[in-house]
Amino acid sequence: MPWHYLPNALTILRLLLVPPLAVLLLRADYSTALWVAAVAGLTDALDGALARLFGWQSWLGGVLDPLADKLLLVTGYLCLWWQGVVPDWLFWVVFGRDLVIVVGAIAFHKLVQRIEPDPSWIGKLTTFSQLAFLLVCLLDLGSRLQFELVLPMLAALTAVLTFTSGIDYVWRFSARARAAR
Repeated sequence: MPWHYLPNALTILRLLLVPPLAVLLLRADYSTALWVAAVAGLTDALDGALARLFGWQSWLGGVLDPLADKLLLVTGYLCLWWQGVVPDWLFWVVFGRDLVIVVGAIAFHKLVQRIEPDPSWIGKLTTFSQLAFLLVCLLDLGSRLQFELVLPMLAALTAVLTFTSGIDYVWRFSARARAAR
């Protein structure tokens, strides 16, 4: 495999980690799920760093990377919400934002022009925060470490960032759609 495909291969690996993560979470095997989620998080950091550092960006990678993030995080939040770990309000903020972004991106691509992935700093920070919350939940559930004081603050921060980045994406793509007319 040529090296320039490595970021996309890491993204595909992250996509392939989604089903095992879901199974582990639903079986309440939180310590193993923590490792799977941590590896997935590392692939996210590594694929982006390699793509930027070596100029290995591609349109496919720009679309698959956020899709992999959304599938991984929504799956993690859904499974933990189902088990009563993630509060209802946080799950619906995360799920709602990603639903709006995905539906909006598809509509933009079909009705306006080909989507050109353009992650924002607030979107990247949101993904980091969502992953951090997921990992801290799994640490809390799967180890002797206790995070009952940290989790509510991290949940609030994650919700604020998630909501803000959702507004940012709607605003930026609405402006692009108006400009394309």
